[in-house]
Amino acid sequence: MYVHQTTPIVEGATLAHTLHDAAAWMNGTVDGDGATVWNRAMSLLDAELGDLVLIDSTKKNDSWAKSKASAAVVPLDFPEGDRPLIRVTEPLKAYLQLIQKLRGDRSGPRTIHPTAIIDPSATIGSNASIGAYVVIGAATVIGDDCTIHPGVCIGAHCRLGQANTLHPGVVLYNDSILGNRVVIHAKSVIGADGYGYRIEAGQHIKVPQLGYVEIGDDVEIGASATIDRGTIGPTRIGAGTKIDNLVMIAHNCQIGGHNLIVSQVGIAGSTTTGDYVVLGGQVGIADHLHIGEQSMIGAQCGITQDIPANSRMAGTPAVPVWQYLRTATHVKSLPELRRTVAELKKKFELPRDES
Repeated sequence: MYVHQTTPIVEGATLAHTLHDAAAWMNGTVDGDGATVWNRAMSLLDAELGDLVLIDSTKKNDSWAKSKASAAVVPLDFPEGDRPLIRVTEPLKAYLQLIQKLRGDRSGPRTIHPTAIIDPSATIGSNASIGAYVVIGAATVIGDDCTIHPGVCIGAHCRLGQANTLHPGVVLYNDSILGNRVVIHAKSVIGADGYGYRIEAGQHIKVPQLGYVEIGDDVEIGASATIDRGTIGPTRIGAGTKIDNLVMIAHNCQIGGHNLIVSQVGIAGSTTTGDYVVLGGQVGIADHLHIGEQSMIGAQCGITQDIPANSRMAGTPAVPVWQYLRTATHVKSLPELRRTVAELKKKFELPRDES
């Protein structure tokens, strides 16, 4: 029988806890009445009497003053007030750990679901969890402690390291390689054909895409992202890189380590990035370019040439941030400048613009 859940998940059931309990779990100290009872860990926006909230920034002080929450988790230097506080060194980290403790382990039993279709030649590591209707192809190797959620399709000759998590609907094409502790969110596609065609007799003829995708350790890939296989060799994603939802990385790209690639970025074929590159939302990068290490590319930038290391870029086509800001300032003055020019032309009886 279906039972409608009316309370937020983060409540951690209806059991009451004291601030002393929470402080012990978070390795914090109580400022005020430690016997104060709280029931839920909630956001400032939704908090009511009896809730425990997080304040990790001075920008939230006004919201805290207006909030009905009974207590808050705060930094060590947060000012005293009329409500109890739990002071911790790293408020966000501590508060998230608290919520995880309240939720408990929701992973369920680590089993292979009977509806999973696993080729007899595949190898499944120890303590793997494989959900309903998963398909695993021939000669594929799944490492220890991997979690494969329902509806995942893994092709032939793939290699997955240890402790990887593939969320529902993920597709790994043949020959894909994942390191350790890789997380891929729902509906992402790894290893589809690159977009490569040549003209023959007036028609677009597909160039066979015979490479693969290789993903390093500790990479996280958001929902509905796509990473195409190389034409001959690999498309690579470096260790520690974090890719947001709806990102497109084309064939033969070589993405460096510890990059941050934000939603809706599109990277054309054979482009490379150094380590610790940041690409803002909706950045578009043309093919066969290089983005130097530790560069930061602002949202909606259009990259049409190589970018040196340690650059800060903005605009389309992208220019250094200082140049973009100066230009933007001048753009605001264009209407006034146009009026001034028109007045001068009239005064000196010069030809006026047709527009």
